Amino acid sequence: MAYVAVRGGKAAIEASLERLTFERLKSKTHLPVSAVEGGLRLLVDQVMSEGSLYSREVASIAIKQGEGNPEEAVFLLRAFRSTLPRKYYTQTSDSETLRVERRISACFKDIPGGQILGTSPDYSHRLIDFDLCDETEKGIREWLGAYLKKLEGERADGNDSPSDPAESLSLPKVISYLRKEGLLRDRPIDDREPEDITQKSLTFPTTRAERLQILTRGQTGSVTAFGYAALRGYGVMHPTVGELRVGMLPLTVSDPYHPDDGDGDGDGDGYYIGEIKITEVETLIPVPVSRGQGKTEIEFELGYGACFGQNETKAIAMSIVDHCLETKNEKYPTHDEEFVLYHVDSVEATGFISHLKLPHYVTFQSKLDSVRKTRKGELR
Repeated sequence: MAYVAVRGGKAAIEASLERLTFERLKSKTHLPVSAVEGGLRLLVDQVMSEGSLYSREVASIAIKQGEGNPEEAVFLLRAFRSTLPRKYYTQTSDSETLRVERRISACFKDIPGGQILGTSPDYSHRLIDFDLCDETEKGIREWLGAYLKKLEGERADGNDSPSDPAESLSLPKVISYLRKEGLLRDRPIDDREPEDITQKSLTFPTTRAERLQILTRGQTGSVTAFGYAALRGYGVMHPTVGELRVGMLPLTVSDPYHPDDGDGDGDGDGYYIGEIKITEVETLIPVPVSRGQGKTEIEFELGYGACFGQNETKAIAMSIVDHCLETKNEKYPTHDEEFVLYHVDSVEATGFISHLKLPHYVTFQSKLDSVRKTRKGELR
C-alpha cells in the first residue's frame, strides 16, 4: 500500500496560501507593525519570552503574520531565531541592578524602598471599556500631553512618581533581609557554567539552570496550569510572593581581548550593550522540618521565576514549578521533571498536535484493514 498521488497538489497549496492572505486582508484594514508593538504590549512580551528572542519589532511582525495567534507567532519567532549567528554570551547579570518600574511584596507591607505599584491591570475594574471604540489619535496625544505635564509638575515639586519609567530605581531585594535573619534554608551555591538548552539535546536528570531555561520559554498557559495544579494539592503548601519585580536589566558582554579578570568566572572587562525588560519573582514556600522528638518547625525555601517583558502570572507560576522540580517528590506529577519539561514547550506541543492534520492515509488504512479482518473473523 502506498500514498495516492493527488493531481494539482501544488496548485491547491498555492490556492490555500492565497486564501490565507485574503482572510487577513478582506476587511480592507491595515494593521501597522508599530500598532502591534505599541498596542499589544503584553502579547509581544509573551511571544518574545516563549520565542526565546528579545526583539519587540520581530515579535510584532510575527504576531501580525500569525494574525494574533500566539502559538503561530512563537513558531515563526523560533524559526527566525534559528537563522541568527551566536556571537556572544552576556556576562552574569545581578538582578539587584534592575531598574525597577514595578515592585510588590505579598509578604511584607513595609519593604525598603517601598511598594511600587507601577503598571498593572490588577487594580482596575474588569469592565469592558466601550470608550475604546471612539479612541482617536488626537485624543491619545491630548491624554499623553496632560499626563507628561502632570509628571513634570510632580518632579518640580520634588515628588517623584514611581510610575514614571524615567524615575525607576535600583532597590535592594526583600529576600536579602530574610537571609540575614537566617529564616531561609541555606542552599549550596552552584557556580557551574549553565548549559545552553538551545544548543544541545535535553538529557535527564537536568540541572536547575536547564529547568529554568525551559520554563522561561515555556508556553504561558502550560506553565500556569502546572503551577495551578501544584497549588491545588500536588504537594505544595501555600506559597507567598516574597518579591515581584518588573524593570530594565542592564546587559554586558566580555571584552574579546580581555575576557577574564583572573577569578575564573569569565566576567572581566565588559561592554554595556543595552537593557531588556524582565519580570522576576522570588516566592517563599513554607516547608515543615522535623527537629526530632515529634517536634516540627517551619522553614522557608525559595522558588524562582523570570521571563522577558511583563508577564507576572507566568513568572509566579514558574517559581512554584521551579520549587516542585527541585524537591522531586515522586508522588506528584508536578514534581516529575520529564513530565513537566517535555510538555510546557509551545512549539513542541503545537507541532505534535498539528501534525495530526497531515496525511495519515497509509497508517490509517492499515489499521482499518486490521479491524475489517478482525470483524470478518468474528462473524465466521
